[in-house]
Amino acid sequence: MRLLAVMRRFRESFRHQDPHPASHAEKLISTAGGFVGVLLVLLVSSQVLDFHGAALVVASMGASAVLLFATPHSSLSQPWPLLGGQLISAAIGVTCAQWMHNPFYAGALAVALSIGAMHYLRCLHPPGGATALVAVLGGEPVRALGYGFLVTPVLINVTIILIVAVAANYAFPWRRYPHWLSEPQGGQDEKCVIAHSDLVYALSEIDSFIDVSEEDLLRIYQMAVGHTQKPARVDIA
Repeated sequence: MRLLAVMRRFRESFRHQDPHPASHAEKLISTAGGFVGVLLVLLVSSQVLDFHGAALVVASMGASAVLLFATPHSSLSQPWPLLGGQLISAAIGVTCAQWMHNPFYAGALAVALSIGAMHYLRCLHPPGGATALVAVLGGEPVRALGYGFLVTPVLINVTIILIVAVAANYAFPWRRYPHWLSEPQGGQDEKCVIAHSDLVYALSEIDSFIDVSEEDLLRIYQMAVGHTQKPARVDIA
């Protein structure tokens, strides 16, 4: 019976409305931006590595492209998480590859240390784990680069995709990338928003990473309060 209940909830989840709806224009912008960004990254990587090595590196950057172009507002997509997460993870991966001969242990340790480092340095970027793994398992072309792997192709690729993301999103006011380019929301009513200190306390109590900023939470709350305070429309026959 429990299995049937789980299967029923799973089936019903497909009937519900998309929890993250986006317009067709939004989806097309994300698609076009991802195409340009990854194409340029692939062209650069192919000049440094063989096709196999380039494909491994671009696989990591492809994951970054999804974040930057499909979720430009996400804290995981911002410039510091992108730069720090990719470069720090690459450095950890190269170090593990040089000091550990067993690729299985080296790969697992590289990803684990990258997660910890990104957490503490506040640059959590999931594709960084893939970059650390590529540094270990990328084969002889990647291993031969040593710490030069951080610059070419990782830093160059990160710079390219960052520039494309800023350019692609800048033309559309509702796509905030980086988030500090957006104009601050003025005119907030202190009586109808959660105090910043209370919000920080609530987030700390969850004790887990939440992919939404304090500003976004306050904005969502303000919009919800504003919606509930709108007078009901009365239709006159």
